[in-house]
Amino acid sequence: MAPTRTASALNTGTLITQLRALEQLTQTEIQIARVRVAQARTDAVRRELVQNGDNAVARARRISEQMRDLDALPDVVTPAIGRVLAFVKSTVEQAQPIDEALLGDLALEHQLLDRALYVRVLAQATGHREVERLADDLVTAHTATVEWLGTVIAEEALGGPVALSPTPLQRVAGSVTWVVGLPTRFAVARVNRAVHIVSRTGESARGTAEELADRAVRLGTDTREVAMPGRDAALQRAERVARRDGTDETAGALHQTRTDLGTLTAAELPVKDYEEMTTPSAIAAIRRLSTADDLRAMVAFEENHKNRSGVVSAAQTRYAGVAKNAAELN
Repeated sequence: MAPTRTASALNTGTLITQLRALEQLTQTEIQIARVRVAQARTDAVRRELVQNGDNAVARARRISEQMRDLDALPDVVTPAIGRVLAFVKSTVEQAQPIDEALLGDLALEHQLLDRALYVRVLAQATGHREVERLADDLVTAHTATVEWLGTVIAEEALGGPVALSPTPLQRVAGSVTWVVGLPTRFAVARVNRAVHIVSRTGESARGTAEELADRAVRLGTDTREVAMPGRDAALQRAERVARRDGTDETAGALHQTRTDLGTLTAAELPVKDYEEMTTPSAIAAIRRLSTADDLRAMVAFEENHKNRSGVVSAAQTRYAGVAKNAAELN
């Protein structure tokens, strides 16, 4: 049975309400996209984020036009609310680890997607074909963004490198969360054991080792900021001693630290003769890698040595593929 005039009017009113909500959320999405551009790890990711922001602006314009066609009253408040919400979100998330910020972005995209699906059904019910076509486009766009964010979060879960780099405040927040949770990478017991080994063998002063452990714990995953004379040599020597003494757990933690710092020797890299490779050869070799650990080691080493943008970008793209596969399997 066809909807009555009253039911149709009610559905159109609901449709306008949902379009307003979509506009507000899209304005928030635009501002968040601009914040994320500054956090892009590579030029390719930066270009993608800029394009996503431009596309969001176009979506907001189309939503506004559809409301105007539905004779909705002009709304100057909703866009402002979206901008304020984005400001609040970007400010508050500075006190959160990067993974929490990304999960917030994902929640926003899921809400946009769910409302777009709802708008599509409402448009079908009221016979507004232009709104239905708009909703179809919104569903396609937000589905793609949800998938992209899922991949980025998977990259973070695998230990990086992540398409989006944390801000300095997010690094501190992540470090606090990381230390409180006592993660396996730098559990206090392991660091103390490594300090004990280094001190016992006399290969490094206890004070230097303790300073290294303290800085590593405080800075968390941002270990590139750890700086002290003899740091790399001390870490390498401590790892050798740990392996010699059969403390594989400690050796593994120390090796992971050296990997994150990008200070593995060329012989320890998963790609043979990497240092002698040209940029095209290095990119081709990296694209053949298939594990998160190998790719993470290569990115850290490249950034710490030649830092060729094309190589880093290729490694990041390959890592995203590995992370996406991991997310899909789960």
